[in-house]
Amino acid sequence: RDLFYNTPARRKFMKADTTETAHIVDTLSRIVLPFTRIRLRLEDGERTLLHLPASENELNRLSALLGRDVALSLVDSFYEKDGLKLRAYLAPPDLSRARGDRLYIYINNRSIRDRVIFRSVMEGYGQRLMKGRYPQGLVFLDIDPSTVDINVHPAKQEVRFHQSSLIYRTISSVIEKALKDQLNPFSKAGYRMAPHQEKESPGGIPVAEPAWVYHDEGERAPGRSRDLSEAERQYVMKDAPRLIGQLKDTYLLFQTIDGLLLIDQHAAHERIVYENLKKAYLGSKIERQTLLIPRTFELSLKEGRVVMEKLGQISELGFELEPFGGTTFLLRAVPSILIDRDWESFLRDLIPVLEEERSISSEKALDKILTVISCHGAIRAGKKMSQSEMTLLIEQLEKMDLPTNCPHGRPIYRQFSYEEIEKMFKRIV
Repeated sequence: RDLFYNTPARRKFMKADTTETAHIVDTLSRIVLPFTRIRLRLEDGERTLLHLPASENELNRLSALLGRDVALSLVDSFYEKDGLKLRAYLAPPDLSRARGDRLYIYINNRSIRDRVIFRSVMEGYGQRLMKGRYPQGLVFLDIDPSTVDINVHPAKQEVRFHQSSLIYRTISSVIEKALKDQLNPFSKAGYRMAPHQEKESPGGIPVAEPAWVYHDEGERAPGRSRDLSEAERQYVMKDAPRLIGQLKDTYLLFQTIDGLLLIDQHAAHERIVYENLKKAYLGSKIERQTLLIPRTFELSLKEGRVVMEKLGQISELGFELEPFGGTTFLLRAVPSILIDRDWESFLRDLIPVLEEERSISSEKALDKILTVISCHGAIRAGKKMSQSEMTLLIEQLEKMDLPTNCPHGRPIYRQFSYEEIEKMFKRIV
């Protein structure tokens, strides 16, 4: 009742009861999250707003705060070196949110809101996130208290590190590696199930049935949680995705050892074009293809001025563009990887990016420009592909550094496990 006795002016800034209650719940949730052995119960009159029982299992506490589906999908990683200990629990990119309020950061079990760590987490996710999306997850950093200053702000929510650049690089690299290792559909570690066994039916017709029997929901299917034997592991590693076909001339269907793999052909090819162009640019080996009939473009005065200023940078990207009088330009050559495209539309999308970025020497600027180029150069949705083209596409995608998302952050694939499919058709109750 007397909370604002000495500071009555603060009472005027209070919001509605429901808003302030939500702030209290959020604050207490953040504070108590690392202390799993402490029970917390928050009541408002006769209503229980928050009940977190003590537990030795961190998953129980995470489930209560993030939801069980998110908690079960978290990718965990651990790093320890030179007195720095890092634990991170990260939700897959497809569970991202429009706000960054579900990213919990702790320094020596103290809940903070630090921009350096927040940016390092975003850097770790990289192009796995679309613009304006933020990940869910938790980052626990244990560090020597003498190397961090928590008295930057009275709220104790901001901190300063003596070696902030080292902290930034460490967190981003650990997160990037964890996501790459555990969320890659082509990773050998991703194949966890032994292949289905064929058996003879009473009529002598061979049928394929799972090695497990139908079971209740509370039971685990035999073989699901066990480790694969060495023979099974060798089989799994050699088992490549098998092409089924093309859906709506947009999605490629592949059968894997785990189930069904659905790939967006445009997003997949966009990733391939992006990474190949970037490697070629950094190696100064972008191959050009001279156009048989040069293309002319009539630009506005502003667009023409930008192109004239950036001719050198445009040439570095593999394009041969030259003035043809006034605001008209002649396109004579393009990167070999990009042929038969709508070059006028492409240039009009590229010019604003070139105008915004002073130079393409920075990685951020280069990524923006290459993203525009790869989007226009990739196979379009609705294009019918031959069997050899589809097989080649997934073979190239397997070799990419980030085969899960296009340069814009859109997901390239969706995987449906046999268990999900069998539940769909009530083969598993």
